[in-house]
Amino acid sequence: MGLPVLETAAFIEKCESAGFAGVGIHDHQHSGRDVYLTLGLAAERTSRLALYPATSNPVTRHPAVLASLAHTLEEIAPSRVLLTLAPGFLAVRNIGHRRARVDELRDAVVVIKRLLAGEEVTFEGQATRLRNVSDAPTPIYLLAAGPRMVELASEVADGVFLMTGLDPRSHALARRHLEAGAQRAGRELNDFGVIHIVTMALEGDGPDPLKWPQSWLAPGHPWIAYPSRANLYWLREAGLDLADDVQPGDIDDEKAARICDAFGLFGTAEHCADRLLRAVAESDIKRVFIFPAHTQASGYEMPEREVEAFRDVIFPALRA
Repeated sequence: MGLPVLETAAFIEKCESAGFAGVGIHDHQHSGRDVYLTLGLAAERTSRLALYPATSNPVTRHPAVLASLAHTLEEIAPSRVLLTLAPGFLAVRNIGHRRARVDELRDAVVVIKRLLAGEEVTFEGQATRLRNVSDAPTPIYLLAAGPRMVELASEVADGVFLMTGLDPRSHALARRHLEAGAQRAGRELNDFGVIHIVTMALEGDGPDPLKWPQSWLAPGHPWIAYPSRANLYWLREAGLDLADDVQPGDIDDEKAARICDAFGLFGTAEHCADRLLRAVAESDIKRVFIFPAHTQASGYEMPEREVEAFRDVIFPALRA
């Protein structure tokens, strides 16, 4: 949401030309630009990209509103839409509310799925349903940073965005949590969608990408604890034992480099291509969501360099 909506839609069109399979956009009302209007414009300019908010939450948008928005996009771009939900971070904090709890997310997913299926639901004693629904309801994915959210995703959602890093030991642990959630619901994971969120920082004009674990997202909020300190849970499984209250200044250069290797793509475009190929070989990753490293101040800058790196270096390496 760093550009006027027409320019953002044009940027998304460029992402399709570069070879990406999908694009997600902030759902931050304080940006002054609405993600669903922007996705609708992008849908008109593209033909194959998956399009989704990254991510919405049931605090700033009521579940019935989210269901209606999902169906509206589905009419514009059939089978190209995901509805992605999370507890909320910046969007929720900017209106003085707390994040959604796990049980609130569970209820929201269940209700939205029922509405998209054309069923009647009740809110505060008032029965309602959507007057229009799609033959194939929009899939609902949860962003899962911690183990409880991972299990909730496989219990009630259609897919998950996993923020567990790239280490195969972390992936194996996440898989066990997915299986536990699915088992509780009596579900199979055969058709369950898994997208791995991968933090990326390119070498170039900005800060040294290997300094990411030693930096701050915002004053008082270390990057290594964004979106939550659940990052430390997965890093410990990868052999990096960090204290719950670890601060950027506590991390030396050697440990920072190990964290970067375990958690994402940090370095030159060529190094990022090699690291991604290694992750595919080690963990059979199918889909990744590239999450550019940033500060709170730079969070709305468009990822021009990342798109160019994939177009010119990483995609050719994957194809080869």
